[in-house]
Amino acid sequence: MPDAPHLARDPDCVFCRVVAGAAPARLVLEEELVLAFLDHRPLFPGHALVIPRAHVPTLADLPAALLAPLFGAAQLLSRAVEVGLGAEGSFVAVNNRISQSVPHLHVHVVPRRAKDGLRGFFWPRGRYRDDAEMTEAQERLRSALRALRSASG
Repeated sequence: MPDAPHLARDPDCVFCRVVAGAAPARLVLEEELVLAFLDHRPLFPGHALVIPRAHVPTLADLPAALLAPLFGAAQLLSRAVEVGLGAEGSFVAVNNRISQSVPHLHVHVVPRRAKDGLRGFFWPRGRYRDDAEMTEAQERLRSALRALRSASG
């Protein structure tokens, strides 16, 4: 996906560096205004983050023109975790300042299953077993997104 040079960036922001291709990320979705990639410390395998390519610190700062692209991508990814990972549902969340580990707006899309142990707001983070597990989650989500896009368009 070509870079969108007209979008503001913060050189100190790790997510802006991901957008620029200067920091590694397991991309699952690339659109003109948004990206989605696997969280490196997932709640469950397939936990992804959807971000605007522009540096936007919080939801309150999000320009109206980016609302539909960001949440449209989050909606599509929430379907992809069910189709691609066999999840029974998803958890979609945004933190603003408190518990926001990177000050660049990001939407968490987390695959969910009944009795998966996620309760309330205590979310024990983990790591992928190995690179192969991370690659498998990435490829399954990318494949599901391609299928969902071709079915809708």
